[in-house]
Amino acid sequence: MLEDTIIAISTPFGSGGLGIVRLSGKKSLLIAKKIFKPKKTKAKIPPLHPILGYLFNPEQKECFDKAYLTYFPSPHTYTREDLVEISCHGSPVILEELVRLGIKAGARHANPGEFTLRAYLNGRIDIIQAEAINDIIQAASYKQAKISFKQLEGSLSKKISTLRNQIIHLLSQIEASIEFPEEGLRISSKQTLKTMESVILTIKKLIGSYHLGKILSEGLTLAITGSSNVGKSTLFNKLLEKERAIVTPYPGTTRDYLKEKIKIKNSVFNLIDMAGLDTPVHPADKEGIQIGKKLASRAEGVLLLFDGSRRETLTDYRLLKKFKDKNTILLFNKIDLPQKMNKKKLKGQDKNLQTLEISALKGTNLEKLKEKIYEFFVPDQKQGEEVIFHLRQKLLLEEILGYLIKGHLCLKEGFPEEVYVEEIRKAIPLIGQLTGEIRADDIIKDIFSRFCVGK
Repeated sequence: MLEDTIIAISTPFGSGGLGIVRLSGKKSLLIAKKIFKPKKTKAKIPPLHPILGYLFNPEQKECFDKAYLTYFPSPHTYTREDLVEISCHGSPVILEELVRLGIKAGARHANPGEFTLRAYLNGRIDIIQAEAINDIIQAASYKQAKISFKQLEGSLSKKISTLRNQIIHLLSQIEASIEFPEEGLRISSKQTLKTMESVILTIKKLIGSYHLGKILSEGLTLAITGSSNVGKSTLFNKLLEKERAIVTPYPGTTRDYLKEKIKIKNSVFNLIDMAGLDTPVHPADKEGIQIGKKLASRAEGVLLLFDGSRRETLTDYRLLKKFKDKNTILLFNKIDLPQKMNKKKLKGQDKNLQTLEISALKGTNLEKLKEKIYEFFVPDQKQGEEVIFHLRQKLLLEEILGYLIKGHLCLKEGFPEEVYVEEIRKAIPLIGQLTGEIRADDIIKDIFSRFCVGK
């Protein structure tokens, strides 16, 4: 596969001022010369210097656009292969024609993520850095992009490498004391426990960071729920800052559910508006309520809305009890109207419950609500701490942690060194899978299939 020269459009699909077609492989420059003609006909193409010229169609022997060609010789390129980039007008027709001509001249169309795959296979980056590249491209927030850039530069890879070195060094010390007891190389159980506890704590922090990573990359799901006609859809529209949900004065307007993304500071939230959780009066209401209950139970957070302008009901108390064990903010809505609800009594049901009084209709305290949502649902990232964004990374770290905890337990309970060292040893190949040193082809294929074609 690496013997082929590949070609693809590297800029997003659609019209634009500029578009880039990229080639990578041994024949990159040779193929490029067949479809690009320098403006100065006898000009050579020097490395790392853009050359002005024309896109050339060998079939019709005519030029069809002005362009710049830049040649990057191996090994100091993104793929560590010879690489050529042709920059022309960003017309999809022109770019697609250029790719077609490049394929006819001897290139092969790149598969999704194949440029980055070649960078990985040629040893320029590891799998964690490859995932970081795609994270930057797909970043849902600026904070995610900043963290991913640091990981592309190797911050997470270095942390994992340090962990691996700590474990290998510990293993070598233990095994030396087993094999050569007479040499005085024995490591104390106390020192072994201390090293293992340090590694275990670091891995636990990495696993714990996945929650923040998921919020930054995919968004945290927030369900707006409550009885009918308490202002759920009005709040949904106000937070989105557009009229997305239908709002009427009549109960039961929302029977299905709506889902939209909002951004608060540097984090993304998937906001869900749903039917009121009342006693159904129509079969469609019943279905909508069942869907609403499922969505609220699966959501990572709940905005529980009460109507402060009416007396509290049994349904209100039931809802408080229902969401007692979830991350919930209780909102007393319609404070622009005379208040009848006994808020103190409702708050007393759970003294730790986060509460806020708002008017969704008038927009009162909605900025405070956004602040509260961010503070309550987004975990802190301490200075210098890494964040993981991928379930693959989390699952591997959990498996590594499992072996280390088992080894730690065996050591504390006085098992022979041969027993606990075997558990520690099982973690090493898993770390290799984490960074891509040990390749699992199905996983590699899955990772790079998520990339765009030109990357």
